[in-house]
Amino acid sequence: MNTPLLAQAANEARGLAIDAIHACASGHLGLPLGSAEIGAVLFGQSLRFNPDAPKWLNRDRFVLSAGHGSMFLYGWLHLAGYAVSRDDVRNFRQWHAITPGHPEFRETPGVEATTGPLGQGVGNAVGYALSGKRAAARFNTPEHTIFDHHVVSLMGDGCLQEGVAREAIAFAGHNGLDNLILIYDSNDVTLDAMAALTQSENAEAYFISQGWDAVTVDGHDLAVLAVALEKAKADDNGRPKVIIAKTLIGKGIPEVAGTSKGHGEGGAKFSAAARVGLGLPADELFYVSPEVRAFFVARKAALAQQFEAWQAIYDAWADANPVLAAELTEGVAQAVPVDLSERIPAFAADYKDATRAAGGLVIQAVAKAMPYFLTGSADLYGSTKNYINGGGDFSRQHPEGRNIWFGIREHAMGAICNGIAYDGLFRASGATFLVFADYLRGAIRLAALAGLPVTYIFTHDSVGVGEDGPTHQPVETVSGLRVIPNLDVIRPGDAEETAGAWVVAMHRSDGPTALILTRQTIPLMNELSVAARRDGVMRGGYIARRETGPLTTLLLSCGSELQHAMAAATALGDGVRVVSMPCFERFDRQSPEYRESVLPQACTKRVAIEAGVTGLWWKYVGASGKVLGIDRFGISAPANRVMQELGMTAEHVIAAVRALP
Repeated sequence: MNTPLLAQAANEARGLAIDAIHACASGHLGLPLGSAEIGAVLFGQSLRFNPDAPKWLNRDRFVLSAGHGSMFLYGWLHLAGYAVSRDDVRNFRQWHAITPGHPEFRETPGVEATTGPLGQGVGNAVGYALSGKRAAARFNTPEHTIFDHHVVSLMGDGCLQEGVAREAIAFAGHNGLDNLILIYDSNDVTLDAMAALTQSENAEAYFISQGWDAVTVDGHDLAVLAVALEKAKADDNGRPKVIIAKTLIGKGIPEVAGTSKGHGEGGAKFSAAARVGLGLPADELFYVSPEVRAFFVARKAALAQQFEAWQAIYDAWADANPVLAAELTEGVAQAVPVDLSERIPAFAADYKDATRAAGGLVIQAVAKAMPYFLTGSADLYGSTKNYINGGGDFSRQHPEGRNIWFGIREHAMGAICNGIAYDGLFRASGATFLVFADYLRGAIRLAALAGLPVTYIFTHDSVGVGEDGPTHQPVETVSGLRVIPNLDVIRPGDAEETAGAWVVAMHRSDGPTALILTRQTIPLMNELSVAARRDGVMRGGYIARRETGPLTTLLLSCGSELQHAMAAATALGDGVRVVSMPCFERFDRQSPEYRESVLPQACTKRVAIEAGVTGLWWKYVGASGKVLGIDRFGISAPANRVMQELGMTAEHVIAAVRALP
C-alpha cells in the first residue's frame, strides 16, 4: 500500500468537500473530513469495482448510510474515475446536478442507494448482503464462482441510534451474513451535542451480542484500516463484521474539529486556512494533484483487468449453465412474462374468501412464473398468506431459500427489501398487517423516491378485523399510503382483482406497489369476464357494472365495500353505474378520455363508500356528491356488527343516493 500517496489523497478529498460545501454554503463537512482516511483505503485499495461498468455484478457494493456526508462519496467517486467530473463536484447541491444534497439512486454513477434518513442505509446494506448470499448459493457452481463480492456500509452514531439499523443488525447477525462489513464512523458527536449526552453503550459488546465480529481501530491510521478491512473480507466465518473506526469529526478544520459544530457546514468559513493546513494550493479550488490523479488512473486500469478476468469466468459459466444464465439474465432485466395473467388460474365463479387468501393462491403462480421473486413476512406468514410453497426458507444454512423470515422487524423488512431491489438480481416483497405499515413508512417512502419495484402485502385492511379492535383497525392507513408520491396502492374488491393487482405490481418497474388485502370474506363480482376485471385493475378504475338505462348515478368503491355498491345498484335501478376504484394512482395516470368514459363529468350524482377516512374520495365525487366512510377510530366487536354500526352496508349506500338532490 502506498501510504504516503493515500494520505495525500485523503487530504485532497477533504479539500474537495471543503470547496464544494463552501461554494454552496450548505452541506455536511464533518463526515467527509473525519472519514477521509477510510475513503482512501476503501477506494484506493480494498473495494473491488469498475468505474466504467458501475453495475458489474460482482463488484463490491458500498452504501453510505450516513447520507448527509454525501460529499465523502462524490469526492471519492470522482477520484476513483467514475463519471463524476470535477464540474459535477463543483455543482454540489445545484439545480439538476448529479451531486444532490443526499445520495440518490440512479442519479449518480456509483451511488448504490438513496440514503439520508439515518439507519436506512444499514438496512439497505443488509438487503444487498442477503441478495449476494442468495446469488452465490443459487448461481455459483463448483467450476465457476461468479459471485463472491462484499457489501460495505459506512455509518455513524446517528445511524446506530435509529431503530431500523438495530433491527437490521439483529437480522444480519442471526442469518450469518458474513459478506457484510459495517464501518462505524465513531466520532462521539451527533448534530446537537456530544454523543455521550444520548448514548453510553459499549459498541463492541453490542455487536458481538448480535452475532457479529467487532474490532475497534484508529480511523485515521491507513495501515491499520487496511489490515482490518482485509481481515473482514477474508473471514468467511458466518458472522458479519463491524470495524469501529475512532475518528475526529471535521478533521482538518481545527476551529470545529471534534465538536458538534463540525457536523454541518459551520467549518466552511474557515476554508482558506484549512486548505493551507492540508497542504492544498491557495489559488486552485477543487484541487487534485497529478500524483493522486495518476494513482487512481493506474488503479482503475488494474480494476478493469480484474473485471475482464471475471467476465471470462462469467462467459464460461454461462456457456456451461444456460438455464441458470437465463434465470440470472431475466432477474437482472427484471423481466416479467407477458402472459403472467394467463398463468394465474381463474377463480371458480362461486369462490368466496378473503383477498389475503386469494393472494396466497396467486403468489404461488407468480413465484412459479418468476423464479427470481422472493417474499418475506414480519412473523405473520400464517396470517398474510404469502409463503411460497416449496420455495424453502432463507437462512445461514440455506441461503437459496425464497421465503425470508424477518421476525417482528417491520422497518428493517422495508429497508432490507429496498436493498434487495437496489441490487437488482431478485424481486422483493414483504408482508405484515396494514396497521403496521407506518412502522416501515420511512422505507416505503424511500422505495417510492428511488423508484424501486418492491411489493408490500398488507392484510387485515380495515375495521373488518373486528374483535381485535381499534388498535388493529387501520381506518387512516390506506389514505396515508395513497399520499406518498410514486407508490401505487391497490385495494382489490375480489379474488380476480387480487390476481390483477399482483400482475400489475410485477409489471411495474419504476416504483413500489402496496397490496391492501382483507381478512374478511368477500364474494366474486362475476358480471364481467376475468380478463376485464384484471385489466380494470391495470387501469386503476373501471366500470364494474354498467347502467342499463340513461345514466343518473355513479357509485364508487373498492375493497370489501365494492360488494355493497354492487348490491345497492341492483336496488336503485337501471340508471346506476358502479365504478371499481382499486388504485387511485393508476386511474389518475390514465388518459383524460379514459377517465371521462368511466366517470363522465355530466353525472354529478355520486356516492363513494370505503371503510376508511373519507378525505381522498372527494376528488372523484365532487362537491355535490357523498362519501360514506369512517372518520373515527373503530370498535372492538364482531366484524359484521362493526361494519353495520359504522355504515358500511348496501342499505347506507341506497339511503345516501336517495338523499342526494
